[in-house]
Amino acid sequence: MKRFDCMTVLSARLKDELVILSLGASVDEWYNAAPHMRQASLFQQQLGCVTPQAFGLAAGLPRRRIVSLDTDGGMMFNLGILATLGNEQPKNLFVVVWDNECYQSIGGPPTHTAFGRVDIAAIARGAGVEHAYTARTLEEFETHCNAALKADVPYLVVAKVAGTVQPDIKRKQSDGREDKYIFVRHVEATEGIVIMGPSEHN
Repeated sequence: MKRFDCMTVLSARLKDELVILSLGASVDEWYNAAPHMRQASLFQQQLGCVTPQAFGLAAGLPRRRIVSLDTDGGMMFNLGILATLGNEQPKNLFVVVWDNECYQSIGGPPTHTAFGRVDIAAIARGAGVEHAYTARTLEEFETHCNAALKADVPYLVVAKVAGTVQPDIKRKQSDGREDKYIFVRHVEATEGIVIMGPSEHN
């Protein structure tokens, strides 16, 4: 199945959630698949940090649903986060792992999941994330999205997607610094809190 199709299915179900997503081609795909989630999405720049940041948000905003759009490569950089989720059991965290079995952004060398032995969902279950599944069809992915967005336990789905990129889509024009402020100001406005106050240099 195609990652962009999965994103379209997921985005149609999102309204008030906050989304953290990985670097690479998935950035532009999400930018196009979920325009209504632009301000609510933080475009991360480092592998291994997406789900940990999403967990931090879930812990800090326990009444808000948080969605992590991670990758197989990113998850392999920090498998320890699965043990943290297993122990802490955040009730408001939904983790999607786009598993295309390659490091797409650097030319496509295989990740560990490409060889048929490494199963991220099984690793997650072994770490204590009971609701961890693998979806290989769009119908399966849609079913898991519906369940995850209603769950009161951490929920993880590994989406087995093709190693292709949706053609002819708009590129996201902002950089990481601008994205950070867009996201933070959205959280401040919707939560009624101050995260980044006035600059000392104004």
